[in-house]
Amino acid sequence: MSRAGALALKQPPEFEQPAPRAVPAAPVIAARGLSLTYTTADGPVHALSDVDLAVAPGEFVSFIGPSGCGKTTLLRCVADLEQPTGGELTVNGVGAEAARLRRDYGFVFQAPALYPWRTIARNVALPLEIFGVPRAERRERVAHFLDLVQLTGFANKFPWQLSGGMQQRASIARALCFDPKLLLMDEPFGALDEIVRDHLNAQLLALWRKTAKTVLFVTHSIPEAVYLSTRVVVMSPRPGRIIDIVDCTALGRERPLEIRETPEFLRLGQRVREGLRAGHAYDA
Repeated sequence: MSRAGALALKQPPEFEQPAPRAVPAAPVIAARGLSLTYTTADGPVHALSDVDLAVAPGEFVSFIGPSGCGKTTLLRCVADLEQPTGGELTVNGVGAEAARLRRDYGFVFQAPALYPWRTIARNVALPLEIFGVPRAERRERVAHFLDLVQLTGFANKFPWQLSGGMQQRASIARALCFDPKLLLMDEPFGALDEIVRDHLNAQLLALWRKTAKTVLFVTHSIPEAVYLSTRVVVMSPRPGRIIDIVDCTALGRERPLEIRETPEFLRLGQRVREGLRAGHAYDA
């Protein structure tokens, strides 16, 4: 090709196509000025005040703060179990009620809440039965999610035959079995001893990486929050406000339990602690 032809094929810089820019994914959770006030016989109780938060798809966001600060209340607003009295809240682009009716989320409570007269398999299958999923598909899904939480071989056991940690893993399988986009977890490991809790934290992190779900997680434990999360939301005493949001992505996605002894982990934990202290009122 002649030099003139080569020059003709080359676009001048001013006409070159710009590199495509990534379009940010729509947030799974978008709260703007979210507030909730209860009316009681003793007067109004302000549970949440002016909460602004956006959670992207695939994030693991933990909420930490003193007792009564509104952590669980915020989760219940997302689940449409409480109705905010101010502000806006969308879940997967729709209101909380529409998201609930669409079955957009699974909820794991503080206690396993398994029916003692149903086997583990039938407890996990309960949402699928309610939703009218055919029996063959129910069996397949139950087997898959019991395997995912490492409970294969316990399908025909009853809850009372399992340890507390195993019961909570069954609850997680039940919350995941209908494939929700969002997993809400309210202090699911709070009643367990530290060794079991460590083990379940590692399992939950592996499960999150494998399923790519968006997770909202309430805890009182600073190490648990930092270990599990992409971000930690630090909340003030009532009325619950967001004091700080701590980015934990520098820890990476693969996190052995030993990472808790590293300088970066300790630095992040200290920042969460300072946020809690800054918002806490202590009696002299």
